[in-house]
Formats: sequence, structure tokens, C-alpha cells
Amino acid sequence: MPLKAFYGEKIATLKSETARLRGYGKRFVTAELLLFGAAAACVAASIWGPDLWGRSWTWLAAGAVALAAYLAVRWQDVSMSQRRADCERRLHVYERERAYLDGDYSPFADGRQFVDDQHPFAVDLDLFGTASLFQRINRAVTSGGEAALAAMLSEPEPPALQVIARRREAVRELADNEPLRTAFCTYGLEGTIDETRVGQVVAAAKAVSVARWPLTRWSSVVAWTAIIAFAAAFAAYLLDRLTEGQLMLWATAQFTLVTLACSHSLRQATQVLTGIRSALERYQRLVRLIAESQFSSQLLVSLRDDLAADGHNAQASFRELTAILDALDRRGNFLAFIVFNVFALSDYFLVRRFLRWQERYVGQMSSWVEAVGRFDAFVSMGTFCFNEPQATDAEWLDDGSVTLEALGLWHPFVGAKAVRNDFSLADQHYYIITGANMAGKSTFLRAIGINVVLARAGLPVFAETLRLSRFALFTSMRTTDDLTHGISYFNAELLRLRQLLQAVRPRTGHDHAGADSTTPLPTLIILDEILKGTNSLDKLNGSRLFLEHIAQLPVTGVIATHDLELSRMADEKPDRFHAFCFEISLADSITYTYRITPGVARNQNATHLLRQILNSTP
Repeated sequence: MPLKAFYGEKIATLKSETARLRGYGKRFVTAELLLFGAAAACVAASIWGPDLWGRSWTWLAAGAVALAAYLAVRWQDVSMSQRRADCERRLHVYERERAYLDGDYSPFADGRQFVDDQHPFAVDLDLFGTASLFQRINRAVTSGGEAALAAMLSEPEPPALQVIARRREAVRELADNEPLRTAFCTYGLEGTIDETRVGQVVAAAKAVSVARWPLTRWSSVVAWTAIIAFAAAFAAYLLDRLTEGQLMLWATAQFTLVTLACSHSLRQATQVLTGIRSALERYQRLVRLIAESQFSSQLLVSLRDDLAADGHNAQASFRELTAILDALDRRGNFLAFIVFNVFALSDYFLVRRFLRWQERYVGQMSSWVEAVGRFDAFVSMGTFCFNEPQATDAEWLDDGSVTLEALGLWHPFVGAKAVRNDFSLADQHYYIITGANMAGKSTFLRAIGINVVLARAGLPVFAETLRLSRFALFTSMRTTDDLTHGISYFNAELLRLRQLLQAVRPRTGHDHAGADSTTPLPTLIILDEILKGTNSLDKLNGSRLFLEHIAQLPVTGVIATHDLELSRMADEKPDRFHAFCFEISLADSITYTYRITPGVARNQNATHLLRQILNSTP
């Protein structure tokens, strides 16, 4: 089924179900009012009935039946409301995905916090920001999920081949599990869960100094003795064997002792745990969803087992922490605070509960938070894979060189109208691409880069076939000035080229198992117009000098330029340099083919376009 039809059908079904449940809700409310009124009327009749109708117990029985019916209807109403809320959340998720297919990415965070102007390729390839690759992929529920996704997209060097294979397997499995992905995404509709805040709370909870005596056996014996003794005293009071004054004195002493002994510890716990209740409740649901799901891919099984080891420890930890927060909130009810401390020493048992949670779970919480974040990132990637069925898996080569062979390559941002191109790169060769303005050079360069990024992350690529090896990637395509720091455009270009040279110098990489290796990792550089900020002759000479120097390093390059003279390097050194172009046809109008072909561009369009503007302007 086409994706738009799939999402449209889901939306229509859920809208119908939501309307049906809303109708039931109105009827349930009416029934609740009638049954509650009937129960109240029966109670009233039982009070005044003997004088009017007699047999008051009959009215009490009728009232009990009405009250039981009210409670049953109320329970059904709550259950129906929860089902309606779930339908509305899933409906919103599907509406967001249909908006994505229509080119509206605004419902999703754009990751601008991850923008780094010094990154080897992230800025040039539009990885972060409005309508970026990150925004198109991102469905993260947690801030940790966003960070994990950003990290996989922007890795300066490729991970080991085994890592890429495991990622791809996980992405494909989640792409096929649409109900799980949708259920997971519903928990992010109220806003992104701030894992940073949760992590800070966990760290603070780990460090908080709480008296350990409530965990001792003797304190438990004393507490239970006090509870039983007060219960006996209360029974004695009811049997008139203890005066009210004596009972009150006992209660006051017991309340004072337990609050004085525990108030400092509970105050510290409250300060640490304040403000994360909502996040914890959603986090608890996320952990339960992951831990109770079945997976076959190695990576997802590992993440689930990290959360579900030793009898669902992660679930138990988050559930227990939520219960502790509930108990801390109940202390705000003054009457309940007094009664439960007098009869049950609730503060003592709450401190004991916090200490047990701290002792059993707090040391593992950070690893569980990280596991949820990583799973969250793979949910986003699986959704992207599902939404882009035309994309295919890349084939990885293990040859230790820069190799890229693409058939039908295109840029994912262009969409269905994209022209697909075939292109291959050989190790330590240089490809100089010429062409007119708007002919497609920059888009093609970015298509190469962004598909390399997708393949590294384990995501499908936008090509009919793509075979590539592991190599580092560095781009220079969007240099800007920085007048605040006194950096001119030309100076910014020089700084970027210096950064490039430092990046491609021989250095330690990683072998295919992820271990340190002394073999340098080769690099692919993608440059769009070297030295744009200077005059033509100086630009040509500087560009030639730069390429001659970089050709001595383990580097492969793709360079777009308007300077046709730079293409002469392909004639001078045909064993290393190659000329390609995006040609246009000039007539009354300009025809753009957007296809890359061998050779040097013959036609330019700047003068032609300017003449059209001058002739059309009054």
C-alpha cells in the first residue's frame, strides 16, 4: 500500500474510533449521574423511609446496588477514556507522518543544538537545522535519543563494519514493526523527556547523604514494636482502658520522634527528586515497552537485555522511584501526614524505601538511561527507513581504500523530481567538476556526502546501488565570514583549508574490528569552489597549488569549480585527475539536464541570465 494511503487509512480509522469512544463517554457520564443520584436518593429514603414507606433496609440494599452499578460504570468510563486518549495520541503520530510525506518537518525537532561550525562535514551537508537530515529522521522521545541520533549521523570517521551491519539490522527490524514504533512515539507528544535532567537527578540521588540506620535490623524491630504497641493502646482506648489524654500523649510522642528522626533525610530526598515526576512516569512506560518486546536483531536484543536483566531491574527501579515520589507528595496532606506517621511510622518506612532504592538501583540508572536513548534513536531511524521505501541498503567493501561506486545516486532532499546519476571514485584520484550556475554541481556533491553519512549510520541510501568502503570524510562547501571576530571570508576559507590539511594528515584510525590500528584511514574530501574569496588568477594558482599538495596524501577528492582552467589538470595528469561536468543548453531559454558526464563544461549562464534580467527590466 502506498504510504500516504497507509497513513490516511490509519488516520480515518482512528478518527472514527475516537468519535465512537467520545460518544460512549457522554453516555457513561449520563449513566454515572443517574446512578449516583439514585444511590443518594435510596440513602435518603432509608433515613426518612420508616415514617413514610417502612422497611428502610430495602432502600439501603437498593442504594448499595445503585452505588455498585455507579462504580462499575465509572470504571468502564475511566477505561474508555484511556482508550480514547491512546487513540488520540496514535492519531497525532500518524498525522505527523503524513505531514512528513507532504514535506512538512516542523513537528520534529531540528537538532540545531548540535550544529558545530568546526565539524568536518555536518554544516556543509545540512545535517542539523531547519529541514535538515536530522529533522527529517528525528522522532526522538528523549533528549538522549536526539543526542544518540546526532552522534551516529556526525561520526567523523566510520565505525567498524560489524557495527554498521548491526545498526542496519536493527533499523530494518524496527522499520517492519510499525505498531511498536507508533506506541513508542506517542510518549513524546507531551514534549521531549529531558534525560539530562533525569541523569542529574540520578547523580544527585547517588551522592545524597542519608542516614543509614533505617536499614538496620534493630530499627525495623523497634519500628514494628512501636506500631503494634500503639495499635494495642488504641484498642485499649476503645475499650475504655486508656484515657484520651494518655492516648494523645503517646500519639504526640510517636509522631514527634519519627518526624525528627526522618525529616532531614526526606527533605534531602525531596530536594533531589523535585521536578522529574512527569518524565519518570513516561520513562517508566518506555522501559516497560522495550523490556516486554521481542526482537531478533543482535543490537536490539542487547539493548532490551540491558533493561530487562535480573528480573526487569530497570522497570522495577523506575516504578519504585515513581512510588517514592508519590509518597513524598502525600506528605503534603497534613492530616494524612499526621495519621500515617502516628499509626504506621510512614516517614521511617519512606526513608528505608529510598535507601533500598539507592542501594539496589541508582548505580545502574545511568546505563539504563543511555540504553533507552540509543533505542530511541533507532526508533527514529526505523521510521525514516519505513517512510523512504525507495531507498536501498549500501554494500560495504573491506579494501582499506577510498572506493565509491554509485548507480542512480540522488539527493534525498530533492524528492521524486531528482535526476539520478552514476558515478565512481577510485582511491587517491581527483574529480574536477565544472558547470554553469544552478546546473547541479553543489547538489551532486552533497548527494555523495549525505549518502555516505546515511550508509555509515546503518540507514538506507538514495541510490539504485551504492558500494563503498570505510573512509574519513571532510567537506568545504559553505565557508562564511565572522565579522564579530574579525575573520573575513577569504580568511575563513584559509582556516577551513588548514583544518582540512590537519584532518587528512596520516593518523591512527580503527581497524575493522574497532581496535586501534597504525594504518592511516584514507579520506574523501569534497570541495565546492576552492578560494572563492580572491581574484580569478590568484584563485586558479592557489587551487592548483592546493590540489598538487593534497595529492601527495592518502586522500581522494571531488572538487566543483567554475574555473574551467583548473580542469586542465586532467590533461596534465590523467592518471590522477579527471574532468567531469554538468552541461546546459543555451537558446532562448536554458535547459538543465542535471546529469554528470565526462569532460569540461562548454556553456556558462551568468551573462545569459543577466542579459535576460536587463532586457526584462523597464
